[in-house]
Amino acid sequence: MNITFETEVSRGQRFEFGRNWQNFLQTLSDERIIIAEQSMIGMLGLQDLAGKSFLDIGSGSGLFSLVARRLNAKVHSFDFDPFSVACTRELRSKYFPDDPDWSVEEGSVLDNDYMESLGNFDIVYSWGVLHHTGDMWTALDNAASKTKRNGILFIAIYNDQGWKSVAWRNVKKCYCSGTSGKMIVSAVFFPYFFFRSLIKSIVSGENKFTGYKRKRGMSIVHDWIDWLGGFPFEVASVEATSHFLKERKFSPRNIRTTKGNGNNQFVFVRETDN
Repeated sequence: MNITFETEVSRGQRFEFGRNWQNFLQTLSDERIIIAEQSMIGMLGLQDLAGKSFLDIGSGSGLFSLVARRLNAKVHSFDFDPFSVACTRELRSKYFPDDPDWSVEEGSVLDNDYMESLGNFDIVYSWGVLHHTGDMWTALDNAASKTKRNGILFIAIYNDQGWKSVAWRNVKKCYCSGTSGKMIVSAVFFPYFFFRSLIKSIVSGENKFTGYKRKRGMSIVHDWIDWLGGFPFEVASVEATSHFLKERKFSPRNIRTTKGNGNNQFVFVRETDN
């Protein structure tokens, strides 16, 4: 296991995303996989990825690496969290055993030597990951550098909400600080999230608990845990992220924004060679 990862967790500097993903995999179904697949197709505007190489930076549960492989891409997945790596390997073993076109490794997007060793890809994907590295802009720069000319960069970054984002950062830091912090944050926010979703379900006439999986095939409870514990935590505005990528000769293809706590999603195309 990565000693740096263990050290950061023990110091309260990092949430164990992979353990949450291990629990999520117990809920994974064919329906969730299909929903996730359709969400990727919708953002990329591509029905098939045959002949394309796909880099999944921070593969997490491995669900979207699986989706890319199902769409016929040649996939390379990596994650800093060893438990996330184990999740991704579990999905590969289950759905694509001994597949030479899907590799899974432990690595960091902030490790320049590792990133340099990977080469470049037709599609670079990092959804909700770069803002958890502890050095978001360097991570985004490194991710962008792995995109081929005319290749696609698909990322999601937490929306900058000013003082609200600062407050949430403190909540997450408290959650990761130890058992007491985790218990306090959970005791306050899980009832809040539950009753908020319950009220929304009643008002809208739509079950927000079971219907949540329509958002990329995700699980509402596991996303609550991910949100509360997700530390390190950084944010960026749509404008700041777009400007950063345009400076690196990327042009926008598809941008989906949020006004709340969630992620702004960006699909950009690289105009020039590295």
